[in-house]
Amino acid sequence: MGNRFYFFVISIICTLCFSTAALASNHDILTNYRLHGIKNIQKELDKSLGDKNYWQEFLKNKDTQFGYIESYTNILLCDKSKSELLIYSRDQNNTYKLRKEYSAFTGKFKGDKTKEGDLKTPVGVYDIVKKLSKVDSFYGPMAFVTSYPNLYDRYKGKTGQGIWIHGLPSNQERDEFTKGCIAINNKSIECLNKNIDIKKTILIIKEKTNSRNTVSKETLALLLSNLYAWRYSWLYNNLEDYLHFYAEEFKRFDGMNLEKFKQYKQRVFSKNENKIILFRDINIIAYPNIENLYKITFNEEYKSDSFSFHGKKILIVRLQNNQFSIITEK
Repeated sequence: MGNRFYFFVISIICTLCFSTAALASNHDILTNYRLHGIKNIQKELDKSLGDKNYWQEFLKNKDTQFGYIESYTNILLCDKSKSELLIYSRDQNNTYKLRKEYSAFTGKFKGDKTKEGDLKTPVGVYDIVKKLSKVDSFYGPMAFVTSYPNLYDRYKGKTGQGIWIHGLPSNQERDEFTKGCIAINNKSIECLNKNIDIKKTILIIKEKTNSRNTVSKETLALLLSNLYAWRYSWLYNNLEDYLHFYAEEFKRFDGMNLEKFKQYKQRVFSKNENKIILFRDINIIAYPNIENLYKITFNEEYKSDSFSFHGKKILIVRLQNNQFSIITEK
């Protein structure tokens, strides 16, 4: 851990030294390090990661048509209003290009899915959690299981399950709609199987054709700077600043409301422990058909004297007045 963290800090120093968004000059950084050591430099660098200017420079040449994406090589985009499922794949230039287009059946009724049996296809951002190679012949040769209901769906109290991407019956008739799944013809589902790695694929389902997929670089810079400002307050035990990033209507994945969450965090922060908190594989995607709502995921490495964690973190945030508010997390 020590060597990895040291090289992580040094890599940030190098980035900042040559960035136009640097908080201090190379000379100032080296002088600070010479006089005060790595811990003092580390704190300044941690703080500077909350600077929007740094992220604007960082994002300048990034493809952000679907948001800021580090860990997904394929984007599945289902537009319910156009009855289509599209595959975008990342090329050697880290740009997402349209690769395949499939006609698709979706739920019988328009609108977002809210409860079991409403015959609607959900609107949202989903993982593909499993491939089913043996399914009833009604679903064609195979099916891909989505993560519905996701964290935001559960926060909103939505019910139901079993939202798949699947094929069509080979020996029987079917309606031109589903009970909520996404259905494509059997050649298309086999083609899809050949073209995606489900661990590196995200599914975006939207309702309106004119709804945006692209997130501006300025917005992404705001979100990333907020993410690291939140991390900074967490890392250096500033409870007031930390809680300022949580919405009044916050409810954690397990149902804990904001007041109980504050009490819990007060106990944790009162230990005043030194921490290591690293974020990797960050993804920020605008929630379809909802203004200023974003899903942020990343792999978190957390270590303190009393606790350690290494795994996936999910935040659902609302962006308002240049700051995000976390409405739920897991």
